Amino acid sequence: MTELKTATELPATTTTTIATRVRDHAAKTPDRVAMREKDLGIWQEVTWHTYWETVLTVAHALLALGVEPGDRVAVHSENRREWLYSDLATVAIRGTTMGLYPTNPAAEVGYLLQHSGSKILIAEDQEQVDKALAVTGDLPDLERIVYIEPRGIKNHYTDPRLMSWDELCELGERHRAEFPGAVEERMAAALPDDVMVLVYTSGTTGPPKGAMLTVTNVEFAIRVLIEEGGFTQPPPTPRDLALSYLPLCHVAERIFTVWFNASSGMQVNFAESIETVPANLREVQPTILFGVPRIWEKILASVEIRLGSASPVKRWTTRFWLKLADRIGDTLVRRGGKHTLVTRLMYAVGWLFCFRALRERIGMRRVRYAASGAAPIAPEVLKFFMGIGVPMHEVYGMTENTAIATANRPGRVKLGTVGEPQPGCELRVDEDTGEILTRHPGVFAGYWRDDEATRRVVEPDGWLHTGDVGEWDGDHLRITGRMKEIIITSGGKNVAAPLIENELKVSPYIREAIVLGDRRAYLTALIGIELDTVGEWATRRRLAYTTYRDLSERPEVRELVQGIVDQVNKGLARPEQLKDFRLLPKELDHEDGELTATQKVKRTAIERVFADLIDELYGRSPR
Repeated sequence: MTELKTATELPATTTTTIATRVRDHAAKTPDRVAMREKDLGIWQEVTWHTYWETVLTVAHALLALGVEPGDRVAVHSENRREWLYSDLATVAIRGTTMGLYPTNPAAEVGYLLQHSGSKILIAEDQEQVDKALAVTGDLPDLERIVYIEPRGIKNHYTDPRLMSWDELCELGERHRAEFPGAVEERMAAALPDDVMVLVYTSGTTGPPKGAMLTVTNVEFAIRVLIEEGGFTQPPPTPRDLALSYLPLCHVAERIFTVWFNASSGMQVNFAESIETVPANLREVQPTILFGVPRIWEKILASVEIRLGSASPVKRWTTRFWLKLADRIGDTLVRRGGKHTLVTRLMYAVGWLFCFRALRERIGMRRVRYAASGAAPIAPEVLKFFMGIGVPMHEVYGMTENTAIATANRPGRVKLGTVGEPQPGCELRVDEDTGEILTRHPGVFAGYWRDDEATRRVVEPDGWLHTGDVGEWDGDHLRITGRMKEIIITSGGKNVAAPLIENELKVSPYIREAIVLGDRRAYLTALIGIELDTVGEWATRRRLAYTTYRDLSERPEVRELVQGIVDQVNKGLARPEQLKDFRLLPKELDHEDGELTATQKVKRTAIERVFADLIDELYGRSPR
């Protein structure tokens, strides 16, 4: 090995990365808490000093395992400290982090590891290790599998590539003692064009593609979205708190967990699991909260469930205050999110009698900035949270532009839109197709090993084709659909299916809605009920049921959903109205191939799996 310089002789770092940012926090505020994670029911704190020291140790271990600049290190885990240690360590030695969704089945794990050519896999537990070992014959580039949780693995598995997290750290300590400046020297050589992150798209219309985000892309995103207040205003500080619970392999959660933390020093708290998010929200009471539409819809549905099971007096009083919140929300919507003197007084009274307790209950008492993104959301859902005092903002971006496109800003919120272009972002709507295009330094470096796909989405002059269709509403952008989700009926009418689907999903009783009708005479829908809320509704009416299918087949449930469909149809033009629908007999599932890892519906899979229901809707005998 080439002789290395000592740490005191190392050249100064000239390229800022998330690794250098964490290093600087550790130097300036070593004893401040950087993150917290629950262990055996107790929140364990990690200081910036401990954070950076662990990153250095893991980075040395990766060097000892032969990770070179540009090599891919994959992480397959729920959100936890080790995810960030692995990510920052990989960046520190100029590697590329590739995350996998915890729900990825073995076949998808095999595809992602093989396509990315990952050299090291950091796997959380036996379940994730088993997925990799099941397809290991197709992974010639994979040299090591590091497991974090030893239970079920340490004394039972014999694959020579396996290594425990403790063994990885021990290796890192030995390498650090022998080559004390190795990581710092690699950091000092970082270049703006280094590919820092490989984010695989959800794959709604084909195999996932790996979007390459460089150091320049990420630093531009940090400057625009975080430091200059592109999302939160004022920008985040070390006093802010976040709850990390969405998959870290998604660019949105990477921003709100890793990049917010590294840039501003904001404290990150890891949820125990997706199931414990409501409880963890109540414990942490974050000040900054990001969620995909499904999360906000789920929280709203939980409020409805609790109301339904409350005593008559409590139910009546709460609904009284929620009607007041609805009036407040109406005013906020009209005024871009700004209060009047009257609404401030109304809210102050509501806070004393209802809103404070409700926000405490849903874990949002201290939220000063809340955002929804990654998919369309019904304006009514946002208005509910605005009315009870949660400052909601719909934002828009995508992996390929490092999530830099538009955002609704405090005082200029316009419901039904995704806001105004971010500073430094050029954005236009194609006059012929309506497609949204963006151009700025955050546009990705291209798709990994797929130059043809890159050329299809990035013009030679730098304009990125988002695939989304939109229109201007003054200075604000409104998303009207996806290029591939525009339904053209046999009568030639263009219909944006997602807009109708979102109107249906406003109801707490509907979880999924898939509008059909492309090249057909009329529109129909497949609808999936929300098991919790419909189940509670059925219990109150003493309607017995055993399974999801049993409940969805009850005529009373069909009648309930019919009423929702009828109400939505009243607000639609005649060609957009649903003529019929069928209730799905099961909950859609990622492992069954019906949803992507980000819970987006795979329309082609739905049309194949539920072909019989679709045939019934269009008057054909089931196949």
